[in-house]
Order: sequence, then C-alpha cells, then structure tokens
Amino acid sequence: MTRTLRFTKMHGAGNDYVVLDGIRQQLPPIPPLAAQLCDRHFGIGADQLLVARPSRTADFRMEIYNADGSQVEMCGNGLRAFYKFLRDRGHTHDDSISVETLGGVVRPGWAGPDRVRVDMGPPILAPAKIPTTLGTGDGPVLDVPLEIDGETLRVSSVSMGNPHAVVFVEDPDSVPVERWGPLVENHSAFPNRTNVEFVTPLGRDRIRQRTWERGVGETLACGSGACAVAVVAMLRGVVDDEVRIELRGGELEISWKGGGAPVIMTGPAAEVFTGEFPIREG
Repeated sequence: MTRTLRFTKMHGAGNDYVVLDGIRQQLPPIPPLAAQLCDRHFGIGADQLLVARPSRTADFRMEIYNADGSQVEMCGNGLRAFYKFLRDRGHTHDDSISVETLGGVVRPGWAGPDRVRVDMGPPILAPAKIPTTLGTGDGPVLDVPLEIDGETLRVSSVSMGNPHAVVFVEDPDSVPVERWGPLVENHSAFPNRTNVEFVTPLGRDRIRQRTWERGVGETLACGSGACAVAVVAMLRGVVDDEVRIELRGGELEISWKGGGAPVIMTGPAAEVFTGEFPIREG
C-alpha cells in the first residue's frame, strides 16, 4: 500500500531540513524514513529530519533525526526553522514558545521577518555531562591534546544539549574536514560521538567556522555548534560576549554573559518548498 506524506523543506543559514507535521497527520515509524527522506539522490535531500509533535512538558516537541537515521538531542538551526514552521502553519501565533527536545526545553522567539531568536539555556561544561573523557570535575575542557591518526589536535568541548568538540585552526578553509571530522566524531574520548567545529577568530566580535556534524558530515551551518564555539572562545578570552559566527551558509549572532546565563542565538529561518512524498506501508 502506498500513500503520500506531506512535508516542508526549510533551511537555517544553509543547514537544511525536511519538516513533518506529526500533529495534523499520522506518521509511519520515523528512523527508517529519515534516511530515505534525507537522501539527496533518491529522496528529498536534507541534513536532518524534524518532526513536530505535541508535548506534555512544553508547548511543542521537536524530534530530530540525522541523515543516517540516528536520533539526536538538539539542533539550533533546526529550532529556528521549526518555530517558523509552527507559526506559518498556524500551530501558534505566540512571539515566544517552549519546545521540548531530547536535550531539554528551549525557547525560540520571533526576531523579525524570517529571523528567530533562541534561548538555548546555559552551556554544559562538566566533562561527564557533555559527555567526554577529556577532563574531570566541573570543567571547562579547554585545549586538551587529542591524538588522531598520528596527529595531535588541541580540542575544547562543551555541550549545548548535544556534544561539541571545538578545534582552533589557522584557516578553516584549509583544514581536511572530511578526514579529521569523522576521526574526532568517533573518537573514544566522546562516548556519544560528537559534532566537530574548526574555527578561527577574526577579531573580538567575529569567528569563522566549518562544521562536521555527527551522523551527517560537513554542513553549511550548525546553530548549536556556533553557540558552543562562542562559549569556548569567550572562555578562552579571545572574543567579547557578543559575537558573529561566519558559517558557509550565512551568519549567526551569539551572546553569552557567562556563568549560568543562557546562550542566545539569533539567525535566519526560511521555507524552501512544500510537497508530498510517496511511502509504502504494510
């Protein structure tokens, strides 16, 4: 039996998503469907699949699936797209809502036409909670040597609801991301694998970033990764408490006042197209 599944294609700074409405339509099991929909040759094509669901602990629940079918905790760019999707489809008209994720409850809000501001909550710095074995106690984990394939990288780590490894380099454009990315992602120092950011500061208010996303590969942007990069750079004292992150797909604005203050991310969200995708059931 074949039926069609309504979907919306969206992006946030080039990080692209297939969004499914699990509030108004009945959905089949998601994990095997995620890889099919995200396939750029035989499916719709996306970095991740987002699913809108009702929530008992927040206004809505967002499920996040990587292109390889694995489910993950958090996606900052996805949150902005998710909130725009909910507003555009009439699920909410509120200027700020709460969204349940596996990484906790986060709060996106309207920041102007096609722009969304997200309260990502405070960063997680304790190594055991990131999780990583690169440090002990309460952290932070900054510039720790990590051996990969006969080379040593200096790695910092933080969680924004999902784990991140931040590597400062001279020029992100010359980094062998396709080789280093999966080696760090799957290193034994990160029990749940990790996202990897290769970055260089361009001044006190600007950082350039390339991203290797866990379960996806290199992407044009990563919102939670940009937040992690900003936190690490601020802890290292190389940028101020408000910074722009230059990503291959656009720019994000990140602010953090330190300590237990929330990280605030502001950036674009856009709808690309809508459609129906045939799926087999039974």
